[in-house]
Amino acid sequence: MSDVKTRFEVRRAGPLALLQDAGRFGVRRLGVTQGGPADPHAWAWANRLVDNAWGTTALEVTMGGLELDVTQETVIAVCGADLGATLEGNSLPLWESVRVRAGQRLAFAQPVNGLRAYLAVAGGFAAEPVLGSTACVPREGLGGLDGLGHKLEEGDRLGTETPTGMPDAGRRAPDDVRPDYATTPRLALLPGAQIAEFEGRSLYQAFNTAWRVDERADRMGVRLRGPQLRCRLGGMISEGIGLGAVQVPPDGQPIALLNDRQTIGGYPRLGALTPLACGRLAQCLPGQDVHLVATSRERAHSEHRRFRAGFR
Repeated sequence: MSDVKTRFEVRRAGPLALLQDAGRFGVRRLGVTQGGPADPHAWAWANRLVDNAWGTTALEVTMGGLELDVTQETVIAVCGADLGATLEGNSLPLWESVRVRAGQRLAFAQPVNGLRAYLAVAGGFAAEPVLGSTACVPREGLGGLDGLGHKLEEGDRLGTETPTGMPDAGRRAPDDVRPDYATTPRLALLPGAQIAEFEGRSLYQAFNTAWRVDERADRMGVRLRGPQLRCRLGGMISEGIGLGAVQVPPDGQPIALLNDRQTIGGYPRLGALTPLACGRLAQCLPGQDVHLVATSRERAHSEHRRFRAGFR
């Protein structure tokens, strides 16, 4: 690592705070999943507001409960969910760059709107890459602050790379890129190879029913509750699983697989959510409704190219 300076100390860790860069790619043949930010939209904007390049390591805070003591002055941005973030007890502006000073305390309470917030700091958080990435995947014991996949714990000290120049405070993301996570999302889904094997009624229900996010949801995947989907396929040979794959196990309740998913699976698939749809789903609290909307490969590619073009 280059010139690293400690700028934060963990006073209270909360349930799940993980360092995430863009993800770990090129290693699925080893059975290693990608990791990376569950919501790439909010993660990318947090980094952009503090002049960090695409792929810079930021902190994903799930559910809140995190408290950090600032040990050196820097500029931060928090994007994504409203977790009741405060600085020295005062509400912290979201989707905006903010200067913090030594001795101040940054705290995340609990979800108000959305589930995951992203804290980016000028220069990016410092951690040694494992298999080419700092992405923290606790299930696989890879990445993160210690390289062993551990979530943040009380007493951890967070170093940052020294930025080439300190960004200005008060820079705000445009209003039209700031989602309201309380609204019912429409999740774009690319139909998959087995979609024709589902019964006609099940296909109608899949795309014309409000699905409810189940309590069984984490960075591996999100189970959706609704009508029982029926597939004519019996057993399947396991095959590679990509981000957003929507598997349908024998109980007929879909599971949308996210960043920390397994690398192979043998359940039939409706298709795959686009990366931005995965990010939107990752912000849904249990009990929230979502809709699946079929999309074309061309439209999905165009949407993703527009998104990435804004972060070059």
